[in-house]
Amino acid sequence: MNSWDTVFLARHGQTQWNLQRRKQGRLDSALTHDGVAQARRHASALQGRGIDGIFVSPLGRAIATAGIINDALGLEIDVVDELAELDHGQFSGMTDEQVDTQFPGERQRRAADKYQWRFPGGESYADADTRAAQALHRIRHRPAQRPLIVSHEMIGRMLQRHLLDLAPQAALARAHPHDVVFQIDPATRECRSIGLPPAPLPDGTSGEVR
Repeated sequence: MNSWDTVFLARHGQTQWNLQRRKQGRLDSALTHDGVAQARRHASALQGRGIDGIFVSPLGRAIATAGIINDALGLEIDVVDELAELDHGQFSGMTDEQVDTQFPGERQRRAADKYQWRFPGGESYADADTRAAQALHRIRHRPAQRPLIVSHEMIGRMLQRHLLDLAPQAALARAHPHDVVFQIDPATRECRSIGLPPAPLPDGTSGEVR
């Protein structure tokens, strides 16, 4: 079994359904212009960091993001099915307003026990916790010592739970914006955010304040 030096966690770029605040789960939505730009900024930030393997969710938005990143890294991309986002079941494609109309009170029940609550016809965080452990087990048996994992925010919380040895509630409190890459040292359980290059302004110049 391989011993990791560093693990990098990236979330897919922003999608059309993210903008519409629709629940994606196992359904998919195309990256927005900003989502593509975020992936390109990931690529720029991750060059020169010794990444030696890319492992990605099978969902299109994650594969598209990993492909853009890999344009700069030139590695093989390994699809790991267990990295797929939580299955949102009957909530897939819905907004919160639609959920409240069709499943009254269900979001309140979810808030009362977010870890064990299961999407109707889908998964719970507890289910995803098991999958996250399986995904990391598979990746650990690959030769990469500094892997990049490209997945999703919800399954990503469970990946962080295992990599950082967090209690479920602590993992559920973590956020992973589209424009952030986490760099994790599995030995010390330290996690830091990698600063991405500033987004360009409409005239093509850097948005960085100097």
